[in-house]
Amino acid sequence: MTKIMVLGCGRMGREIIREAVDSGYRLVAAIDAEDSPLNGADAGLISGINKLGVKVMPATHLEQLLDETRPDVVVDFTNAQACFWNTKVIVQKNTNMVIGTTGLTPGQLKEVEQEINNHNVGAVISPNMSVGVNVFWQLIKQATGYLKDYDIEIIESHHRFKKDAPSGTAIKTADIISEIKGDKLEDVGVYGRHGAAERKKDEIGIHAIRAGDIVGEHTVIYATLGERIEVTHKAHSRGALVKGVIKAIKFIKDKKGVYGMDEVLGLN
Repeated sequence: MTKIMVLGCGRMGREIIREAVDSGYRLVAAIDAEDSPLNGADAGLISGINKLGVKVMPATHLEQLLDETRPDVVVDFTNAQACFWNTKVIVQKNTNMVIGTTGLTPGQLKEVEQEINNHNVGAVISPNMSVGVNVFWQLIKQATGYLKDYDIEIIESHHRFKKDAPSGTAIKTADIISEIKGDKLEDVGVYGRHGAAERKKDEIGIHAIRAGDIVGEHTVIYATLGERIEVTHKAHSRGALVKGVIKAIKFIKDKKGVYGMDEVLGLN
């Protein structure tokens, strides 16, 4: 039975625990922030399932729990800074990872990938692990190839509690578009607009909405004079993302190197 450790017991973390246990995986440890009110609680009970006998522990116990429980895969849904430092500890224990944490800077992400490769472990890294979003990205690749000269804008919407903006999904979408167009996102990305200025030809507009309990919506608009095309993905629940995480755990268990969800799902 595959043993997993979950880092981050927020909304996603708790749903991952529930789905993983239902799918036959064994939760051996769960970790949250040092000041989390969940510390000491049973990970199963807070996830809406039966008591598992696994207490949520503060992040300071990470190395100790890795030594004691020896998980096959660690799933990280924390925050960018925590994930960055977690990875440095986890790879030294020869443990594979699934990283769905968003907000990592390009420099942090590059260093995380180097740590994984240098220690010869495996990881799936993706800002969004739902099957639908990964198909959405494939559609965006095709559409952008045909519509390079159109005005391209990205609009993303999430719940009021999401801390990073724009979303990791929106940033990856913009990266895909800029790469196909032969541009660098740092040169063409425009994050919201204010004031009196006409849109530049090669801009990629990226706009974030935070409201209520929106799970996640992403739309790419391709527009020119006389017509527009919109490609949209809407998440109705976190279940779609969680099912992708479970697929990623199964995929990465015995692999080495860094992979994306397109490889997990066979979309390449």
